[in-house]
Amino acid sequence: MLASYRRLFAPPGTVAFTLAGLLGRLTMSMTGVALVVLLSERRGSYALAGTVAAAGLVTGAIGMPLLGRLVDRFGQARIAVPATVYNAVPLLGLLLCVRLGAPDWTLYACWAACAAAPNLGGMARARWAHLYRDDPAARHLANSFEQSLDELCFMAGPVLAMVLCTAVAPEAGLLAAGVFGSAGALLFAAQRRTEPPLAGRTADRRRGSPLRIPGLRVLLLTFLATGVVFGSTELTTVAYADALGHKPLAGALLALVAAGSCAAGLVFGLLRPRRSPGVRFLSGVTAMALLLLLPLAAGLGGAGPALLGAALFAAGTGTAPTMVTGMTLVQELLPRGQLNEGMAVAVSGIVTGISAGAALAGAVAEHTAPGTGYWLPAGAAALALLIALTGRRHLRTPAAPPAERASGRVVSAAR
Repeated sequence: MLASYRRLFAPPGTVAFTLAGLLGRLTMSMTGVALVVLLSERRGSYALAGTVAAAGLVTGAIGMPLLGRLVDRFGQARIAVPATVYNAVPLLGLLLCVRLGAPDWTLYACWAACAAAPNLGGMARARWAHLYRDDPAARHLANSFEQSLDELCFMAGPVLAMVLCTAVAPEAGLLAAGVFGSAGALLFAAQRRTEPPLAGRTADRRRGSPLRIPGLRVLLLTFLATGVVFGSTELTTVAYADALGHKPLAGALLALVAAGSCAAGLVFGLLRPRRSPGVRFLSGVTAMALLLLLPLAAGLGGAGPALLGAALFAAGTGTAPTMVTGMTLVQELLPRGQLNEGMAVAVSGIVTGISAGAALAGAVAEHTAPGTGYWLPAGAAALALLIALTGRRHLRTPAAPPAERASGRVVSAAR
């Protein structure tokens, strides 16, 4: 396995942008937990923490595609650097408002303004696509590797945030997340050797919104349902562990979901793709829907932490192949000049789904028996499968002319 992935880093600069992107992506997994702990400790309200976090998710879902469009038009470094500098201002403003006891509306305003964080995951995938534009097997391997890095961040980030918030100060987790995110984004932008070149601007303006492509609309709805899977699984697991009297184990149980997805992503990258991305995507969503029946059965059966953890690990193995192939489809359906915007649209769908899933799971947890909430991720995965099946004819990737393939501008290389 190591030998297979090692070949990805043969081109100069790949190690540097990968490590910088990994550092920057830690903030994505740390901020949610750190914000909740900070506001619950300093303001004594989980409700306030939840609504402030939701405000940030909404503006982030809107701002991410807009920022992606700017990246496609002007380049990664020219947009990532000012966006990172800007994003640090409202983050520091929120910490200052909490410290000074400012009114609650200032917290909403500051956190909602933190909507300009660069999508480092999407930009990293775009770099791999440029480097291996003529090697589909290497692009598949790189996409799987990036998905595993995402899961690794979600294993380590919340734990690190909790340690900092409890052992140092409630503000420490959010402050560290801001430092990691800013440093990682600036270091990433500094790696100019691997930055993809810009596509022609005139042609890009004529294309309009990437949502004009029917396949991307199908993927957006599927990712929205997948986000509900993530958000509802997280909150339901916390509530279930609390009902069993093992709330401190909730973090470990959620880490098992990410660990399952991380392991599956690494293994999936080693498999040689033999079917079209659309067929692989349907297979991944089907596997995800079936595997999510395991935590549902464990929760309804009153399983203990050990059995539930095994079920969650197994369920996690179904998400990575779905996400890897879904991002592959986004990259192959879109022209090179709209790649960052299209991936940002997909991520926005996931973020919106996570917010909705967490809200639904919270309501279910308060009014039903422990474990009932696992119906939500199982149902959301079934909905994702239904959407994918209904729109499967739009998931066929277009064939590129030989001239485009030779010049490296084939759509499937737009990763």
